Amino acid sequence: MARMAALRAAKQALRRDIKQRVAALSEQEKQRQSKVVSQKLFDHPKYASCDRIAVFLSMHDEVRTEEILQDLFAQGKTCFIPKYQSTASNHMDMLRLHSMQDIETLPLTSWNIKQPSDEDFTREEALATGGLDLILMPGLGFDRAGNRLGRGKGFYDSYLERCMRHARGKPYTVALAFKEQLCPDIPVDDNDVLIDEVLYEDLE
Repeated sequence: MARMAALRAAKQALRRDIKQRVAALSEQEKQRQSKVVSQKLFDHPKYASCDRIAVFLSMHDEVRTEEILQDLFAQGKTCFIPKYQSTASNHMDMLRLHSMQDIETLPLTSWNIKQPSDEDFTREEALATGGLDLILMPGLGFDRAGNRLGRGKGFYDSYLERCMRHARGKPYTVALAFKEQLCPDIPVDDNDVLIDEVLYEDLE
């Protein structure tokens, strides 16, 4: 119990630190880094070979995904976006998005995220059909080993557990990050799922 409490405290402290670092970035700098990260994704062989791709609709402190969404539709790939349950659960589905225009029809949640409404039962859910090839992951912090610090709700960790039970198996996971979100070491517990790769502006 003491270990878990210490881990929670370490995660909370790191979340605060990373949020401050990202908040210090100008909108122009966020857009510039987002373009660099998007181009790295477009040049990635996994992106080229994958068809069914889940991508987040970015919040103010996340890599901008508009350019990625545009490219997904231009390439004729099948796009899915998160639908978070607004209750206290950590349940999330990945629902089909049909076009850039489709985004405009989505309502805003209390978290200021656009997602399909609770009354929208018409959209395909990725795991109910063909599964996913690739998930583009948001997060607050990452290390180079593939450890991810989320916002503490566990949406993506629980969704990846569901993916592992699907016939298609776990999709390839790529996190999109500002370089300010990179940390030497992310504290993790047994429920945190390792991600395959982190894309960020690497100046080395």
